[in-house]
Amino acid sequence: MQSGNPALNKNTFLDAASGAVVSHGDEVMTLNGTVNKTGLLLILAIVGAAFSWGQFNGAESLPAMGPLMIGGAIGGLVLALVTVFKKTWAPVTAPLYALVEGVFIGALSAIFEMRYPGIVMQAVGLTFGVMAAMLLAYRSGLIRATEKFKLGIVAATGGILLLYLANMVMGFFGHSMGFINGSSGLGIAFSVVVVVIAALNLILDFDMIEQGVHARAPKYMEWYGAFALVVTLVWLYLELLRLLSKLQSRD
Repeated sequence: MQSGNPALNKNTFLDAASGAVVSHGDEVMTLNGTVNKTGLLLILAIVGAAFSWGQFNGAESLPAMGPLMIGGAIGGLVLALVTVFKKTWAPVTAPLYALVEGVFIGALSAIFEMRYPGIVMQAVGLTFGVMAAMLLAYRSGLIRATEKFKLGIVAATGGILLLYLANMVMGFFGHSMGFINGSSGLGIAFSVVVVVIAALNLILDFDMIEQGVHARAPKYMEWYGAFALVVTLVWLYLELLRLLSKLQSRD
């Protein structure tokens, strides 16, 4: 069973050429190596975010945020797709993805911060707090990545993706699903559910990375595993930002 994260699936740690896990001497994936690379990617994302955040000087600089957001979002998507389909390139594309995605996050966060002062630090703190809680729950065995658990999270993640895509298509025709972005009770409940699903995807990511380590996957998969984990963290952060903004708009 695969992770709900599209960057991680049952073939993630298989050699693309032979379909079998390979290793070359000591050049194999390790947990410490993956953790270190995850930390590096997060630092690069912060650097990218700091750059775009620094371009924001109040409402008058809003027009400058558009290109940063669009460029960062498109660039991040392209680099993510390249990394997913060319895992051997992860040592290069994963750091680039973190930097570019950071630019997008920084620009978007600056806009949210202008409207809801203090929201960014709340979202950042909650993101890392949730990650720590999920890691503790996974390592302690409190939450186990059983086949039924994986199936449920993958199905829920796919359902959320379809809803977002449908809402995007409806937007082209001047319509939308109000609860996705609205601050009504239903809208807040929806965001809470999405945050929970995003958080539980971390459990699947931890499990898949651990499987790669046990299978002695190639060394470059440390970068890929770190990239996949950062993808989920970015999603979680954005959903927390959305949820907090809905809650604050009701005050």
